[in-house]
Amino acid sequence: MSRLRQITEAVRDAGSLGVAELASLTGASEMTIRRDLEVLAAQGVLERYRGGARSLLLRGSEPPYALRSEEAVEAKRRIAHVVAGLLADGESVVLDSGTTCVEVARVLHARRLTVLPLSLHAINALVGAPSVTLLVPGGTPRAGELALTGPLALQSVQSLRFDTAVIGCCGLSAEQGLTAFDLDDAAVKRAAIASARRVIAVADASKLTRTALAFVAPVSALDAVVTDADGDDGLAAAGVTVVTA
Repeated sequence: MSRLRQITEAVRDAGSLGVAELASLTGASEMTIRRDLEVLAAQGVLERYRGGARSLLLRGSEPPYALRSEEAVEAKRRIAHVVAGLLADGESVVLDSGTTCVEVARVLHARRLTVLPLSLHAINALVGAPSVTLLVPGGTPRAGELALTGPLALQSVQSLRFDTAVIGCCGLSAEQGLTAFDLDDAAVKRAAIASARRVIAVADASKLTRTALAFVAPVSALDAVVTDADGDDGLAAAGVTVVTA
């Protein structure tokens, strides 16, 4: 876990924490912590006060996209390359929102595929791709995340049938299934899963120890999980192919 994420979660869980407490928690100097707090305040994660900071996030809420996009970047890129290797040229793919799926979009730029991305970040990554047939869904973009949700997004997904759905998640376990923080986002994920012949979930190691608010699907709905974590015996026992990047 990155230091910024560690600070974000500690302040969110406690409500507020002092610089000295955060320095002790992270092992960083107080000067470094002050710089980190300025970065997080600029991202809208917390509010500074003299000697510390208070959280602007609700407990159980998802950290902002800008923060998550800087975490585990190399792991997400490895996951993206593995996912690309599982796709055959000519396939139709519905590509979920989230930071890992944006990395997948970047890797697919030179592939011959039909792709429906479910976030403006992923759409922008694929604009101008010479051999990608880019389908753009309707929907309302969530602030920061730019995931497309709502009735128009659901209608776009439900009206098509895909060879493969690449699904991001906020939490994943054999017991709790695939979960998301946002209810509208969870509804779009469910529609994407229902519209695809094959479902590949992407999850860096941090997602396999977390359960978010909104249930999306049981792991039995997944054909494969691509992750940077060691093999998950629970997922494998549930019949899911686990591919380690």
